[in-house]
Amino acid sequence: MAILPVLFSLLIATPTAPVLVAAASSSAVSFTPQDNFLIGCGSSKATSHSDGRVFIADHNSGKYFSSNGRDVMVSISSANVPSPIYLSARIFIEEATFMFPMTRPGWHWIRLHFFALSNNEFNLQNAKFTVTTDTLVLLREFNVKDNNNMNGWFFNEFLVNVTTERLSIKFSPVKGGPAFINAIEVVSAPDMLITDIGSTLFPVGPFNGLSTQSYQTMYRLNVGGPELTSQNDTLGRTWVLNEKYQAHKELGKNVSVSPTVIKYPEGGSPFIAPQSVYASAVEMGSANVASPNFNVTWNLDIDLVYQYLIRLHFCNIVSKSLNDLYFNVYINGKTAISGIDFSTLSGGLATAYYKDFIVNSSMVSSPLSIQIGPWTQGTGAVDALLNGLEVLKMNNSVGSLDGEFSVDGKLANGVNRGTVSAVGFAMMFGAFVGLGAMAVKWHKRPQGWEKRNSFSAWLLPLHAGDSSFMNSKNSLGSRKSQFFSSTMGLGQYFSFAELTDATKNWDANAVIGVGGFGNVYYGELDDGTKVAVKRGNPQSEQGINEFQTEIQMLSKLRHRHLVSLIGYCDENTEMILVYEFMSNGPLRDHLYGKDLSPLSWKQRLEICIGAARGLHYLHTGAAQGIIHRDVKTTNILLDKLFIAKMADFGLSKDANTSEQNHVSTAVKGSFGYLDPEYFRKQQLTDKSDVYSFGVVLLEVLSARPALNPALPREQVNNDGPSSG
Repeated sequence: MAILPVLFSLLIATPTAPVLVAAASSSAVSFTPQDNFLIGCGSSKATSHSDGRVFIADHNSGKYFSSNGRDVMVSISSANVPSPIYLSARIFIEEATFMFPMTRPGWHWIRLHFFALSNNEFNLQNAKFTVTTDTLVLLREFNVKDNNNMNGWFFNEFLVNVTTERLSIKFSPVKGGPAFINAIEVVSAPDMLITDIGSTLFPVGPFNGLSTQSYQTMYRLNVGGPELTSQNDTLGRTWVLNEKYQAHKELGKNVSVSPTVIKYPEGGSPFIAPQSVYASAVEMGSANVASPNFNVTWNLDIDLVYQYLIRLHFCNIVSKSLNDLYFNVYINGKTAISGIDFSTLSGGLATAYYKDFIVNSSMVSSPLSIQIGPWTQGTGAVDALLNGLEVLKMNNSVGSLDGEFSVDGKLANGVNRGTVSAVGFAMMFGAFVGLGAMAVKWHKRPQGWEKRNSFSAWLLPLHAGDSSFMNSKNSLGSRKSQFFSSTMGLGQYFSFAELTDATKNWDANAVIGVGGFGNVYYGELDDGTKVAVKRGNPQSEQGINEFQTEIQMLSKLRHRHLVSLIGYCDENTEMILVYEFMSNGPLRDHLYGKDLSPLSWKQRLEICIGAARGLHYLHTGAAQGIIHRDVKTTNILLDKLFIAKMADFGLSKDANTSEQNHVSTAVKGSFGYLDPEYFRKQQLTDKSDVYSFGVVLLEVLSARPALNPALPREQVNNDGPSSG
């Protein structure tokens, strides 16, 4: 299958600092910021950071600080922290503001440092507060425990383009509790760090206005190399280790050269990333595996519903000659670059190069998957590498990097939070009353007929159709046979020839769906049975380990309202699953979008009851219970009698077996259906599925999608408060 290459321009500009950078330049350069505010909050004396920068004493920052009420300066003598700037803090009881005069407009770093000091009067671990500028929400109802940093200390980094003479940073306590801050950085950044024009992925096209956006650094990885702190980066950035995020580490190998050999291209800026980033990489060609048909993958948990600027850093430090390294890059399972050639793009070996990708919210899923893999159409080495990776969250349409509400608490359409919640609740209450009464009545039926142990050899379908999530790729043929031979309860075995005949030689016209693991084909077996055949693609983005985990979790369930597995094929490199065919397709198609007869109200009610029964069985029929996590109208399939069956369990998760009533996990699912409590707290319960099902009920009642970007802004959402 031909792959359309996606071409992007190299962003280059001349640095504003008086530094000449030639093609062969390898000397380190330093950046001198025109604005350089470093405040050690709560400190009575100047504090030296671990990188040598000096943070001024808090009492000397009075000209920048104002408070509407009481504020307290606290400090401790020692703690297990990397810098003394974390040993003091300023605590606010009322709203407080830092105001910094700007020498010149342009890009500025804002770094907010936090460490919850022990204090007799205030429990900073429970402090909850919002941090804003005049026009931008940086953190909303923020709590240090939400950061999940085991060390206790951390900092949040933002990049904003300041266009005013002053930059204000306001701290607002929530519900009468305190707010606090240990240290603040407001530092100029080079103009060329982010240019105004970029390119979007899926659909491909130009993106104008990058310079008007604000950004939060989500990830900055030094791939294949050591951690780089602000001591190693003239812009004060930190580049962390990549091992935590790299899937299947055996598929890649760390390689490195001396940073002094790294060159920047003619006109390129050394401020984009330091030489040490380009001097190390993870290379796939050195992996000790039998087959070259795999990708090296990094999985990164992100917030949904935002756009992201993804910056990938490359430098060919492994080839011996030019035109010998071509490979592909994938983002969330989509081809971002096909057949990239370093020697053409960067102008030589050991020469720094980077690419920017803007990923819009319609293709965002969590985790975000970044992959490199071989380009099989070339004659060069079967290899690929990545040197560095940055993921920056972009502010949404109301100027927020945290939540859907603006600084003044309004949505983009001007509706406040209270109005949205009230309207959404009223709509959902009406939908739930009727269904809830029927569900209670159904719940009282005899339970013996659906005991779990009676159906221990069945499997639920795995993430077919309209997938909102893509896992990492690892399609090693030698591992497939081992996997299937050790997995029990997969039903009938089919030969590849049988399934080839059933699908008429894998006719493209027989494709009825596309998922993370491959295409789904309509087929007919020799006995006339109609089936859905899910064939793993050699370019699949769903890893074998993740696939195995799903099978082990779901193979013990069967229910009338859950789509069932019929059998499988494990022949050579083929990896195929065969399911019962649902001839009437997804519920969504019958609500809108296709020329189909409308469903009667009786049919709609019966479909909703059936889906609710399948969902209820997931929650209660298994020993631990299973939470679906992606309930939506595309994942409710209808058979020839319009009997509803739940499908697509690629995001499903075992319920917690401990005394807690929730599972703490990264947010996954489809925007428009997400439970706001799950989105905010990252605590998953079966009630999260119930909320999503409530959105489904609204769709069935109104025949409107949960999210329709084609409508005017004020009409985009049909999910009430779930987007808040």
